[in-house]
Amino acid sequence: MTDPRIERSREVILRAAVQELAAVGYGGVTIESIAARAGVAKSTIYRHWPDKLALIADAFETFHERMVPDLGELSVLESVAVLLRHVAEVVVDSTFSRCIPALIEGAERDPRVREFHHRYSAERREALIDLIARGIREGEISADVDPELATSTLLGAIFYRRLMTASAFDPGQAGQLVDLVLSSAPAR
Repeated sequence: MTDPRIERSREVILRAAVQELAAVGYGGVTIESIAARAGVAKSTIYRHWPDKLALIADAFETFHERMVPDLGELSVLESVAVLLRHVAEVVVDSTFSRCIPALIEGAERDPRVREFHHRYSAERREALIDLIARGIREGEISADVDPELATSTLLGAIFYRRLMTASAFDPGQAGQLVDLVLSSAPAR
């Protein structure tokens, strides 16, 4: 069993890493700045993570695992809407929304950040592609729908609004977006 003090310390450090990334961008983040924000010694961080990318990657993976909604017995279309609503809520969250451009900026300068960003994004994208493909196989979504294009369209609408306009995508419109993209062609 893990010592609760270690778990609490780890949690504080992970949150501090995300907050620091959002505040100063990837290039401005240092182990020192994360340690200061978390109120811990640098050696405490280095006991768990070899560098800032490993720490930031762990923070993203950890918080993502906690935030994934339970889809239970929902239909494919309902599941896609729930997942999109979740993505939109995360993107609307000010801390996480500021991390998106920070990671993009880091990926432009550091191939290791680029690899992490692409892998992290691809894993989440693949889950949505697989869900849409299942909907096609089960006849809930038209066979005319391309799962990859539909996924890019669905996620693109959310991220475009966040990154390119002054307004965020309304998570309450997730169902409407799913209907527009996936229900426009009747299932055969």
